[in-house]
Amino acid sequence: MSLENYDIAIIGGGPVGMALALALSCNSNLSILLLEARGLPEKVDDERPLALSHGSHLILQRLGAWEKLSQFTPINTIHISNKGYFGRTVLTTEDAGVPALGYVVNYHDLFRALYETSLQSNLHYQTGAAVQRCATDDQLGHVQYSHAGIEKTISAKLLVLADGGQLSSQIKDITYQTTEYDQWAIVANVRTEEQQTGVAYERFTSDGPVALLPSGDYFALVWTVSPEAAKEILAMDENRFLIRLHEHFGNRLGQFVHTGKRSGFPLALKYAVPATSQRTALVGNAAQTLHPVAGQGFNLGLRDAYELAQEILDTTSNSKEIGTPPMLTRYRQRRRTDSQGGRIFTDSLIKLFSNDNTLLKHCCGLGLTIMDNFPPIKRFVARRMIFGTRG
Repeated sequence: MSLENYDIAIIGGGPVGMALALALSCNSNLSILLLEARGLPEKVDDERPLALSHGSHLILQRLGAWEKLSQFTPINTIHISNKGYFGRTVLTTEDAGVPALGYVVNYHDLFRALYETSLQSNLHYQTGAAVQRCATDDQLGHVQYSHAGIEKTISAKLLVLADGGQLSSQIKDITYQTTEYDQWAIVANVRTEEQQTGVAYERFTSDGPVALLPSGDYFALVWTVSPEAAKEILAMDENRFLIRLHEHFGNRLGQFVHTGKRSGFPLALKYAVPATSQRTALVGNAAQTLHPVAGQGFNLGLRDAYELAQEILDTTSNSKEIGTPPMLTRYRQRRRTDSQGGRIFTDSLIKLFSNDNTLLKHCCGLGLTIMDNFPPIKRFVARRMIFGTRG
C-alpha cells in the first residue's frame, strides 16, 4: 500500500473538480491530486446541455479551457413568459451590459476541454480511482482508494469533495437539507420549424418551467413535468413526443420536427449544512443541487470552485494555513450570500410559478410586465443571473 502527501486532494474530476484543480495549478506550486472514478473522457453520446453564464465563460477563459471547446452557442436574448396569463419580459445583452448573456455547451465537450487543459498543468490527475473512505483529523485529511488494482492511502492538508455528495456522509458535522419538488426534468435536443437565432425561452406553466436553449442548429430542451407525466412522455415515440411538446410550449417556434435522445431525472433542492468541516470543503453538487430553472446550478458550482481556489491561493505565503478552521471560515463566509441567493432565487421561482393559483399567476404576470418596463430592474436581475449576488 502506497502513502503520499499532498497540499490539496480533490475527489471528483468532473468539470467543477477540474476547474478547481486548474485554478490552483495555474497559479501556484501546490501539490494537487485529482481523483476521478470514471475513465478518460472518450467521446460518448451525452446529450446533457449546460447553460453557462457569461461569468462562467470568463472563468473558463482564465483557466485556458474555453478555446478548447469544440462548439458553443451564444445566448443573446432570454424570453420569459407565463403560459395562459398575461405578462412577459425579454432580457438582452444590452440590458446586462455584456457581449452575451450566456452560452450553451454540451456537458461532454466541456469535460473534454477541461481535461485537455489539465494535461498542460502540473496537477496529478488519476482516473479510474474508486474512493472507499475519507476521514480527517486536526492536521490532515486522509483518503483510501483503489487505482489500477492497487490500494492506496494519501493525506492532504485539505480535502475537497466535488463528487456530487456521495462521500459527504463520511465527513462529520455535515448534513443535508432537502426539498423534493415532485417534478422530473426531461432533457433532449429538439429541432423546430423556426431556426434558432440566439434566443433562449423560459416558459412557466403550472406543471413547471419548460426551457428551450439555442444549441447549434437545435434547441436544448429542459422540460419540467410530474413524475407520472415523465414516465408517459419518455415512453412515447418521436411523433407523439413532438406533438405533446408543441401542445405544451405553443406555436412561437412553429412545429417541433425532430428530437434526439431523451432522458429524465427527478428534481430536488439539496444543500449541505455547513459546506465545510474539519479539513474539508464541498463544492458544486456536493455543496448544493438546485432546480434547473434559470440555469443557475452549474454556474454556482463553478463559482464555488473558483472562489475556493482564490482563498487557497491567498494563503500560499503561509501554506500551513491551508485547510485550517480560519481559512475554511473565510471561504464559507465568502460564499454564503451567493449560495443562499442562488437557492432562494430558484426555489422561489418554482413556488411562485408552478401552481394553479389564479391570483398568484396574475401577480407573477404583473411582475414580469413591471420588470420588462423598468430597465434598472432588468439589469439588476440579469447581472445577478450572470455573475451571482455580487452582480
